[in-house]
Amino acid sequence: MSDTNHNAPVRVRFAPSPTGKLHVGGARTAIYNWAFARANGGTFVLRIDDTDPTRSTEENTQVILRAMRWLGLDWDEGPEVGGEFGPYFQTKRMDIYREAAERLVAEGNAYYCFCSPEQLAADRDAAKERGDSFQGYQRTCRAIDPKEAQARVAAGEPHTIRIKVPEDRGDVVVRDAVHGKVVFNARDLDDFIIFRSDGTPTYNFATVVDDAAMGITHIIRGDDHLSNTPRQVIVYEALGAPTPIFAHISMILGSDSKKLSKRHGATSVEEYRDAGYLSDAFVNYLALLGWAPDGESTVIPRERLAREFSLDHVSKNPAIMDPKKLDFINGEYLHAMSDERFAHDILLPQLAAAGLDDGSMHEEGWYRLASVAFKPRCTLSSDAAAQAHYLYAADDELVYDEKATKRWLAKQGARDALEAATAALGQLDDASWTPAAIEAALDPLPEQLGMGKGKVFQPIRVACVGGAASPGIGETLALLGRTHTLARIERAKGLAL
Repeated sequence: MSDTNHNAPVRVRFAPSPTGKLHVGGARTAIYNWAFARANGGTFVLRIDDTDPTRSTEENTQVILRAMRWLGLDWDEGPEVGGEFGPYFQTKRMDIYREAAERLVAEGNAYYCFCSPEQLAADRDAAKERGDSFQGYQRTCRAIDPKEAQARVAAGEPHTIRIKVPEDRGDVVVRDAVHGKVVFNARDLDDFIIFRSDGTPTYNFATVVDDAAMGITHIIRGDDHLSNTPRQVIVYEALGAPTPIFAHISMILGSDSKKLSKRHGATSVEEYRDAGYLSDAFVNYLALLGWAPDGESTVIPRERLAREFSLDHVSKNPAIMDPKKLDFINGEYLHAMSDERFAHDILLPQLAAAGLDDGSMHEEGWYRLASVAFKPRCTLSSDAAAQAHYLYAADDELVYDEKATKRWLAKQGARDALEAATAALGQLDDASWTPAAIEAALDPLPEQLGMGKGKVFQPIRVACVGGAASPGIGETLALLGRTHTLARIERAKGLAL
């Protein structure tokens, strides 16, 4: 039995199958592998396990690569990067698997099996009828003389290759970095297939051959793979390769404690990207689904994650996807941005995507002021365009919210407030049209009219934005501009009492 090499430089891998989009669970696995490599000065390998010919596509591979790039999980070896252990696509490593399997046969650690599906089914049925505790493969072909087996293979007889599980093999003990000591009864393991009759390797064989050849020291993956581990350990031992350290992380569940699925909302990385989440915030949130450095921190920049991540802080309990917490963390990242960065990285791209503004309609200072006004009110990047939408409506087409109109415009005194606002704001010219000057002009009106601030300022707000909520009145009107402000107030007088 080969011992784990605890002293080797850390090498971890993320090995997705390109059978669809990169989902939340896979993304978290990738994050943990990346962070563990960075925290330990190790190497993060990206390998594409594309041996499923019916579902693995080049398009899906590109989807995964795009998602990894958006997440900011730079890989040290793999597609588009290369490395000394390539190729990093399993479909390009078939000769390596065949050679490894044939070597195991030659060394007596594997053998050819000629049992037909019908014979295997009959053997299982017979074992059930006898009440055998073991109902796996009955090792029918294990005793075939190797020379006879080679002759039958050479003659073209259909066959598989099976691993030879040592008959005296004791329990398979896995010291998992998350679950602790996990014991599997080796007597429950049959001589499982490592090469199919169609000439393709099985998952439990190909992944071990690759991990051994690539020097992977730690395998961090979902605990749905825990049941594969004893078979993989047997393959490591047959190959004479060191067994890596395993760390099986918990599943991510929906709010109803059931497996995360479409009924819970978005499940793929690109869906969250397109919904307006920041990659830094998304990585932060997924990292906390099952890991915590101190039990208190909520905002953990990726630099800290890459510095402090450790497997001993990973929980074995299932993690619950909480959209509200994700929104909170995303909002925190947005609010922490400088106004300049928010303007250029968030506001302008969102305005352009919404078809409102390509960045040429205003001076740079206007976009900076818009960032000051809207950033505190945004939870998602996509909120920025929604917040600014009223600024781009035609004055005579602005839609008034029905409730806001009824409450603030169709009330006694609203027209007086709008008339007073027109007079006060009319004294300002374009050069002096600033938030501070606008607020200074409007501040005396409640006292002059003998009305509360809400009864004066809310009709103005509804007149200019169409609703009762907006940033501060000075910022709002400054962004709207003098001409549009006065035009909208004039229009609203027709609805006011």
